[in-house]
Amino acid sequence: MEDRCRYFVTLSYDGTKFLGWQIQPKGRTVQGVLEEAFSKILRMKVSITGAGRTDTGVHARYAVAHFDLPKLLGKSERADLTSHLNRFLPADISLFGIYLVDGEAHARFDATSRRYRYYVSLSKDPFTTMYETRLRGTYDFESMNEAAKRMLGTHDFTTLSKKHTDVKTHICTIYKAEWVQVVPDKWYFEIIADRFLRNMVRATVGTLFMVGRGKMSVDEFEAAIVAKDRSLAGTTAPAEGLFLEDIVYPFELKD
Repeated sequence: MEDRCRYFVTLSYDGTKFLGWQIQPKGRTVQGVLEEAFSKILRMKVSITGAGRTDTGVHARYAVAHFDLPKLLGKSERADLTSHLNRFLPADISLFGIYLVDGEAHARFDATSRRYRYYVSLSKDPFTTMYETRLRGTYDFESMNEAAKRMLGTHDFTTLSKKHTDVKTHICTIYKAEWVQVVPDKWYFEIIADRFLRNMVRATVGTLFMVGRGKMSVDEFEAAIVAKDRSLAGTTAPAEGLFLEDIVYPFELKD
């Protein structure tokens, strides 16, 4: 047996009371709460590496992370550990399962695609204020969808990225970008890509809002992306409407 064994953990969390995924010097984060729980239950220091870094207030229906242990856990042991951790973790984090993977598997770098949804409501709903963004006024979702189609394919998305990040490239491949109507007054924007830049989804949504309000044409939206200039994009949309929905890997997570 190797000196260490690598495991993937799948989970969901309500991001409302978290300062994002990544550990911060001060404040409650998803990574910090997970590492504290794993370390306490397993009685050893456990470091958790996430598939991505969601921002403050952003939610995840399905997220993935990995960690290493100096021992092999069987199927029943992993199931027991998942159950024990769920009893210990706060109500706003839930684990789905823990899976033994190849020692070189990486939750972030091995992901082949990620799917996000951004939820909006055209009417006031006191029960969903922390999970969707309220839009006031009239929005042309047909034009917003026409603009979203211009994103499909492989492009440089500097315009829709947070400035001064440490990424080596701003090139991403978008597989899907579409507004979907759920009921007459509720919609979501679904976007699937091989990778996302910092703040990219919320910057995209904020810019599509401009198209929907008639402040930017579909052609101007496309031209803004081509220009690779963040100042041409819209304001970053609020965090509460954004959910990480799925992450895909080239291998199956098996018990």
